[in-house]
Amino acid sequence: MEDYHKPDQQTVQALRNIANRLRIHSIKATTAAGNGHPTSCCSVAEIMSVLFFHTMRYRYDDPRNFNNDRFILSKGHAAPALYSMWVEAGFLKESEMLSMCHVDSSMDIHSTHKHQFMDMATGSLGQGLGVACGMAYTGKYFDNSSYRVYCLLGDGEMSEGAVWEAMMFASYYQLDNLVAIMDINRLGQSDSAPLQHHVEKYQKRCEAFGWHAIIVDGHSVEELCKALSQARHQPTAIIAKTIKGKGIPAAEDKLGWHAKPLPKDMAEMVMKDLQSRIMNSSKHLYPPAPMEDSPPVSLRNIRMPSAPSYKAGEKISTRKAYGVAIAKLGRYNDRVVALDGDTNNLTYSEIFKNEHPNRFVECYIAQQNMVSVAMGCAARERNVVFASTLASFFTRAYDQLRMAAISESNINVCGSHCGLSTGEEGPSLMGLEDVAMFRALPTATIFYPCDGVSTEKAVELAATTKGVCYIRTSRQDSAIIYNSNEDFHVGQAKVVYQSKEDQVTVVAAGVTLHEALAAAEHLKKERISVRVIDPFTIKPLDVKTIMDHTRATRGRLLTVEDHYYEGGLGEAVSSAMVNESSLNLHRLAVSHVPRCGKPHELLKIHGIDRDSIVQAVRKMLSSSTNAK
Repeated sequence: MEDYHKPDQQTVQALRNIANRLRIHSIKATTAAGNGHPTSCCSVAEIMSVLFFHTMRYRYDDPRNFNNDRFILSKGHAAPALYSMWVEAGFLKESEMLSMCHVDSSMDIHSTHKHQFMDMATGSLGQGLGVACGMAYTGKYFDNSSYRVYCLLGDGEMSEGAVWEAMMFASYYQLDNLVAIMDINRLGQSDSAPLQHHVEKYQKRCEAFGWHAIIVDGHSVEELCKALSQARHQPTAIIAKTIKGKGIPAAEDKLGWHAKPLPKDMAEMVMKDLQSRIMNSSKHLYPPAPMEDSPPVSLRNIRMPSAPSYKAGEKISTRKAYGVAIAKLGRYNDRVVALDGDTNNLTYSEIFKNEHPNRFVECYIAQQNMVSVAMGCAARERNVVFASTLASFFTRAYDQLRMAAISESNINVCGSHCGLSTGEEGPSLMGLEDVAMFRALPTATIFYPCDGVSTEKAVELAATTKGVCYIRTSRQDSAIIYNSNEDFHVGQAKVVYQSKEDQVTVVAAGVTLHEALAAAEHLKKERISVRVIDPFTIKPLDVKTIMDHTRATRGRLLTVEDHYYEGGLGEAVSSAMVNESSLNLHRLAVSHVPRCGKPHELLKIHGIDRDSIVQAVRKMLSSSTNAK
């Protein structure tokens, strides 16, 4: 506290004025829109005022400056409060804010990544602190810079487990550059928050998680200034006791007002009252300038220094090839970082960890937080991030992945142990729905490599591909089928087996591609020729190549995948070919929940092995003959 300088009375009054103008802006905008959360904005007015005009160091005319302090709005309902701060700072015009919710407006009720001052989209509660952890980790350990990260949370979202995953992460890594401000306004959407106004209970919980926790009156500018100025040797939680709807007499601390804009006549009356509380002040506040100590970063030339070193016929699992590839990429690019969820000896990210320990982040068994931390590390293009765990575990982080897509975040995730090839580990660890998950994300690219060469190429391409990139890897070893100099592109399939007499086109990926090649060799002995295509990326899918070769084989097309029928490769191909006339499409996939067993046994039981492919091809040709 030695460095704390109490603000003078003019500064205190100026901050109070800004807080009340925030209330006016928020009420006016939400009433004009007929939508929004004015009461949620009013409870954080003083918090936002002190943060943006007293505590945070940033360039208000350059919100994405890499030296700036960072702000994450986890409490997404308060988006109009954030817009108000940027109106006060002069970066936004009030007229822009009043266009909120219009279809042609960039002002959403829950702010998205349309603005320079937004590092992540809001709305799905409980995720902001994890993103803030990634930014704070980057600032402390990768950038070695003085910028701080502030995250505003609501008490309702404190029930989310992801918040406490982030709390553990922050204390474990001693993120003393991270401040969480908790708006304890007591009221949720339909009922009171569990702890209501028992701020001492929040304090004990935060302290139990290794945070320095300070209770303040969230409407006292003086208390907020003092708490936010404290020296920190661990992450800090400011537990701000507030009143929901503060400044709106009819709504203060009352249920039934969540997400309800004020009627126009009430809004006019309340704004008039708030305006009367704004005292004349000659003092104009400006945010303090940031320290210019962050290193410039360029992610433009992230590429492999050399071609893969695998030889034809050599065997390696794609999960191990992934570990080798990210370590190699990191060897020549010091902004490549890797995260894992206590599975680095399974995903083989341990190879990266052993070679680049200072750029490896262990997130432990907290996959939701791992994805959020990845978003934070990737924010403002500070790092190229690869996060890995078992494919099945990404299901619990799907909302985080969905928000990453909405936030236009550039993160790369790798799911190992996909499909039946996981074998004896059993169905709970078999990723059999992962392709469906990622196909549904609008910004996603899905790589499904089949050998060491294509895996290394997938890693290299993912590093420079915008959006969420998913790399699907398998447990068992597979033979190298590609030449090291093979050229790969996103959305470009490879024809790996063909002849002029081909009668059926088979599209398979990963483990089933090798089964398809074995089936093709077997059928060749029966004088049946098939063409085998490796899609490489399932999204985007190389529809033209598949369609052209299907036409060459008289419309006969077979898809084979180590995935459930729903949402996988077969459905991607079916959707792409829906308007194709004279199409004879058959699909092989996993039809029900599997059991434990040897991989080859399970592939056979579920009808996606080489013998099943042989039988399916015979059946297709037999049906064609009978039809004639």
